[in-house]
Amino acid sequence: MTDRNDNSTIVMLNMAGVALAYVLLGISLWLSTDVPLSTKGFWGMGIVLLTISLINVVKYRFDNQQRDDRIRRIEEVRDEKMLEEALLDTKPNT
Repeated sequence: MTDRNDNSTIVMLNMAGVALAYVLLGISLWLSTDVPLSTKGFWGMGIVLLTISLINVVKYRFDNQQRDDRIRRIEEVRDEKMLEEALLDTKPNT
């Protein structure tokens, strides 16, 4: 239960950091008078697309880790079952 609370706290802290970064970026783009509007839009789209790409990279890495864990668990269960069967086969019948 503690791990779940720790994870949710860390996720909330990260989300707050991302939101703050977006707000500060928006303020910076809004107050910048030397940069044309089209360039500001291009920068904004780039930041949003970069964020989406990073979310996808993290998701795919997480999915890959889950797949590896699932395969490892299946192999452990298979190995234990084979070991148990081998031990049962070697016992003398009484």
